[in-house]
Amino acid sequence: MPRLYLVRHGRASASFGEAHDPGLGELGREQAEQVAAELAPKGPLPIVSSPLARARQTALPLARMWKCEPVIEMAVAEVPSSSQDLAERARWLGNFLASSWRDVAPELARWREDAVAALSTIDEDTVIFSHFVVLNVAMGAAIGDDRVTVFSPDNCSVTIFENTGGRLSLIERGREAPLTKVN
Repeated sequence: MPRLYLVRHGRASASFGEAHDPGLGELGREQAEQVAAELAPKGPLPIVSSPLARARQTALPLARMWKCEPVIEMAVAEVPSSSQDLAERARWLGNFLASSWRDVAPELARWREDAVAALSTIDEDTVIFSHFVVLNVAMGAAIGDDRVTVFSPDNCSVTIFENTGGRLSLIERGREAPLTKVN
């Protein structure tokens, strides 16, 4: 049964409501180096990353250690927001995080299904660098919880799942942070 090591990206240089695709800040780069050192003994394994800068930059130290190129996967990118206006995005995110999947727009429900399907088809141990909501999607699928926010993974925390015949099972919950840290 393949193990999936889902890593929330390092601390970004800007929040969801401040920039569309921020890279890592100084703390985030340090966190990326630390999580690479933590995961290094497990591999080399395939690395999958969200296409967004903060996830790709978090994956970089581990990819260098393992001398491999991360596979970019749109299905583990950040949840698409309803607006490109940054202030509106921030307001939307607050409401969205407090909701349940049964109450979201159909396109967001499809996005969730696509994320779960992508994770459920991985057939070898893999490290995946992604985002707050994607980790919550995986956790919700694994424990049967319909809330958008099931837990609050900290930056560069590692949550471990097993893929058992296309079904995610929680093995180890990653380190949590206060809910206010969503960038």
